[in-house]
Amino acid sequence: MITRGFSGPRNKKISDDGRLPPGQSLTTGFPVLTSGPTPKVELDSWKFSIKLGVKPIQSWDWNSFNQLPQSSLVTDIHCVTTWSKFDTKWQGVMVDDLLSAAGYELDSLPTRFVLAHSVDGYSTNLPIADLIRGKAMIATHFDELPLTSEHGGPARLLVPHLYLWKSAKWANALQFTEKDVAGFWETRGYHMRGDPFKEERYGG
Repeated sequence: MITRGFSGPRNKKISDDGRLPPGQSLTTGFPVLTSGPTPKVELDSWKFSIKLGVKPIQSWDWNSFNQLPQSSLVTDIHCVTTWSKFDTKWQGVMVDDLLSAAGYELDSLPTRFVLAHSVDGYSTNLPIADLIRGKAMIATHFDELPLTSEHGGPARLLVPHLYLWKSAKWANALQFTEKDVAGFWETRGYHMRGDPFKEERYGG
Protein backbone atom coordinates (compact mmCIF):
# COMPACT_ATOMS: atom_id res chain seq x y z
CA MET A 1 0.00 0.00 0.00
CA ILE A 2 1.25 3.48 -0.91
CA THR A 3 -0.45 6.54 0.52
CA ARG A 4 -1.53 9.52 -1.55
CA GLY A 5 1.53 11.57 -0.64
CA PHE A 6 3.75 9.64 -3.03
CA SER A 7 2.25 11.50 -5.97
CA GLY A 8 1.10 14.73 -4.32
CA PRO A 9 1.94 18.22 -5.58
CA ARG A 10 5.09 20.02 -4.53
CA ASN A 11 6.96 23.27 -5.14
CA LYS A 12 9.19 22.95 -8.21
CA LYS A 13 11.93 25.24 -6.91
CA ILE A 14 15.54 24.44 -7.74
CA SER A 15 18.85 25.16 -6.06
CA ASP A 16 22.25 25.74 -7.66
CA ASP A 17 24.44 25.75 -4.54
CA GLY A 18 25.22 22.02 -4.57
CA ARG A 19 22.81 21.11 -1.78
CA LEU A 20 20.07 19.73 -4.01
CA PRO A 21 20.70 16.20 -5.33
CA PRO A 22 20.12 15.49 -9.03
CA GLY A 23 16.51 14.83 -9.97
CA GLN A 24 15.15 16.56 -6.86
CA SER A 25 13.02 19.69 -6.42
CA LEU A 26 12.52 21.78 -3.31
CA THR A 27 9.34 21.89 -1.27
CA THR A 28 8.38 24.17 1.59
CA GLY A 29 5.84 21.63 2.82
CA PHE A 30 6.39 18.20 4.33
CA PRO A 31 4.58 15.53 2.26
CA VAL A 32 3.24 12.56 4.21
CA LEU A 33 4.49 9.31 2.71
CA THR A 34 3.99 5.84 4.20
CA SER A 35 3.94 2.22 3.07
CA GLY A 36 0.66 1.59 4.89
CA PRO A 37 -1.81 3.02 7.42
CA THR A 38 -0.49 5.27 10.18
CA PRO A 39 -0.32 3.20 13.37
CA LYS A 40 -1.53 4.47 16.72
CA VAL A 41 1.38 4.23 19.14
CA GLU A 42 0.68 4.56 22.85
CA LEU A 43 3.53 6.07 24.86
CA ASP A 44 2.87 3.88 27.90
CA SER A 45 3.52 0.76 25.84
CA TRP A 46 6.24 2.13 23.51
CA LYS A 47 9.65 0.50 23.71
CA PHE A 48 12.88 0.89 21.75
CA SER A 49 15.41 -1.95 21.60
CA ILE A 50 18.91 -2.64 20.40
CA LYS A 51 19.24 -6.26 19.23
CA LEU A 52 22.08 -8.52 18.16
CA GLY A 53 20.33 -10.89 15.81
CA VAL A 54 17.19 -11.95 17.67
CA LYS A 55 18.76 -11.30 21.09
CA PRO A 56 17.71 -8.04 22.82
CA ILE A 57 20.76 -6.19 24.19
CA GLN A 58 19.07 -3.15 25.72
CA SER A 59 15.56 -1.68 25.78
CA TRP A 60 14.10 1.63 26.91
CA ASP A 61 10.54 2.67 27.64
CA TRP A 62 9.43 6.19 26.72
CA ASN A 63 10.53 7.77 30.01
CA SER A 64 13.97 6.15 30.12
CA PHE A 65 14.54 6.86 26.43
CA ASN A 66 13.96 10.56 27.02
CA GLN A 67 16.49 10.52 29.86
CA LEU A 68 19.24 9.66 27.36
CA PRO A 69 21.39 12.56 26.05
CA GLN A 70 19.31 14.83 23.81
CA SER A 71 20.70 16.44 20.65
CA SER A 72 19.46 18.88 18.02
CA LEU A 73 20.08 18.64 14.30
CA VAL A 74 19.40 21.03 11.41
CA THR A 75 19.65 19.21 8.11
CA ASP A 76 18.32 18.80 4.57
CA ILE A 77 16.15 15.77 3.78
CA HIS A 78 15.48 14.08 0.44
CA CYS A 79 12.68 11.74 -0.59
CA VAL A 80 13.04 9.17 -3.38
CA THR A 81 9.80 10.58 -4.84
CA THR A 82 11.96 13.60 -5.88
CA TRP A 83 11.16 16.24 -3.24
CA SER A 84 13.74 17.77 -0.94
CA LYS A 85 13.32 20.06 2.08
CA PHE A 86 16.14 22.24 3.37
CA ASP A 87 17.07 23.22 6.93
CA THR A 88 14.70 20.90 8.78
CA LYS A 89 15.01 21.02 12.57
CA TRP A 90 15.01 17.85 14.66
CA GLN A 91 15.63 16.79 18.24
CA GLY A 92 16.20 13.35 19.68
CA VAL A 93 18.86 10.83 20.67
CA MET A 94 21.87 10.36 18.40
CA VAL A 95 22.50 6.76 17.43
CA ASP A 96 26.02 7.18 18.87
CA ASP A 97 24.55 7.92 22.31
CA LEU A 98 22.04 5.10 22.00
CA LEU A 99 24.75 2.55 21.24
CA SER A 100 26.89 3.89 24.06
CA ALA A 101 23.97 3.49 26.48
CA ALA A 102 23.65 -0.13 25.27
CA GLY A 103 27.29 -0.74 26.19
CA TYR A 104 28.85 -0.57 22.72
CA GLU A 105 31.93 1.33 21.59
CA LEU A 106 31.87 2.72 18.06
CA ASP A 107 35.22 1.14 17.19
CA SER A 108 34.12 -2.36 18.21
CA LEU A 109 30.54 -2.85 17.03
CA PRO A 110 29.47 -6.48 16.51
CA THR A 111 28.52 -6.33 12.80
CA ARG A 112 28.69 -3.98 9.82
CA PHE A 113 24.94 -3.90 9.14
CA VAL A 114 21.65 -3.20 10.88
CA LEU A 115 17.95 -3.54 10.16
CA ALA A 116 15.83 -0.68 11.46
CA HIS A 117 12.39 -1.88 12.56
CA SER A 118 9.07 -0.11 13.08
CA VAL A 119 5.99 -0.90 15.14
CA ASP A 120 3.97 -1.59 11.97
CA GLY A 121 6.35 -4.29 10.71
CA TYR A 122 8.28 -2.02 8.34
CA SER A 123 12.04 -2.52 8.11
CA THR A 124 14.96 -1.04 6.20
CA ASN A 125 18.61 -2.04 6.02
CA LEU A 126 21.61 0.21 6.62
CA PRO A 127 25.37 -0.13 6.89
CA ILE A 128 26.28 0.77 10.46
CA ALA A 129 28.71 3.35 9.02
CA ASP A 130 25.68 5.36 7.85
CA LEU A 131 24.31 5.59 11.40
CA ILE A 132 27.30 6.45 13.59
CA ARG A 133 29.69 9.35 14.18
CA GLY A 134 26.97 11.98 14.14
CA LYS A 135 25.16 10.80 11.01
CA ALA A 136 21.80 9.66 12.44
CA MET A 137 19.37 9.99 15.34
CA ILE A 138 16.17 8.60 16.73
CA ALA A 139 14.11 11.77 16.42
CA THR A 140 11.26 12.65 18.78
CA HIS A 141 10.72 16.32 17.84
CA PHE A 142 10.38 18.30 14.61
CA ASP A 143 10.43 22.10 14.53
CA GLU A 144 10.62 22.08 18.36
CA LEU A 145 7.33 20.18 18.68
CA PRO A 146 6.73 16.50 19.46
CA LEU A 147 6.88 14.44 16.29
CA THR A 148 3.36 13.86 14.99
CA SER A 149 2.17 10.36 14.16
CA GLU A 150 1.89 11.04 10.41
CA HIS A 151 5.59 11.93 10.36
CA GLY A 152 6.62 8.91 12.39
CA GLY A 153 5.95 9.95 15.97
CA PRO A 154 6.51 9.31 18.72
CA ALA A 155 9.99 8.40 17.39
CA ARG A 156 11.53 7.79 14.00
CA LEU A 157 14.96 7.04 12.66
CA LEU A 158 16.52 10.01 10.86
CA VAL A 159 19.35 9.33 8.39
CA PRO A 160 19.31 12.60 6.43
CA HIS A 161 22.16 11.89 4.00
CA LEU A 162 20.19 8.94 2.51
CA TYR A 163 16.79 8.92 0.82
CA LEU A 164 14.07 9.30 3.40
CA TRP A 165 12.68 5.75 3.10
CA LYS A 166 15.77 4.76 5.11
CA SER A 167 14.56 6.98 7.99
CA ALA A 168 12.07 4.46 9.33
CA LYS A 169 8.95 5.98 10.89
CA TRP A 170 7.54 4.69 14.21
CA ALA A 171 10.94 3.14 14.95
CA ASN A 172 11.15 0.58 17.73
CA ALA A 173 14.42 -1.30 17.17
CA LEU A 174 17.86 -1.39 15.59
CA GLN A 175 18.98 -4.96 14.93
CA PHE A 176 22.59 -5.86 14.17
CA THR A 177 22.73 -8.38 11.30
CA GLU A 178 25.63 -10.44 9.97
CA LYS A 179 24.66 -9.67 6.36
CA ASP A 180 23.09 -6.74 4.53
CA VAL A 181 19.50 -8.00 4.76
CA ALA A 182 16.98 -6.25 2.49
CA GLY A 183 14.08 -4.49 4.18
CA PHE A 184 10.55 -3.66 3.03
CA TRP A 185 11.27 -1.41 0.04
CA GLU A 186 14.59 -3.04 -0.81
CA THR A 187 12.85 -6.38 -1.44
CA ARG A 188 10.53 -4.46 -3.80
CA GLY A 189 13.30 -3.09 -6.01
CA TYR A 190 14.65 -0.09 -4.14
CA HIS A 191 18.40 0.37 -3.80
CA MET A 192 20.17 -1.29 -0.88
CA ARG A 193 21.77 2.01 0.23
CA GLY A 194 19.96 5.02 -1.25
CA ASP A 195 22.43 7.90 -1.64
CA PRO A 196 20.50 10.87 -3.14
CA PHE A 197 23.59 12.43 -4.71
CA LYS A 198 24.32 9.19 -6.57
CA GLU A 199 20.61 8.80 -7.46
CA GLU A 200 20.57 5.35 -5.84
CA ARG A 201 16.81 5.02 -6.18
CA TYR A 202 16.45 1.48 -7.47
CA GLY A 203 18.55 -1.66 -7.35
CA GLY A 204 19.92 -3.60 -10.31
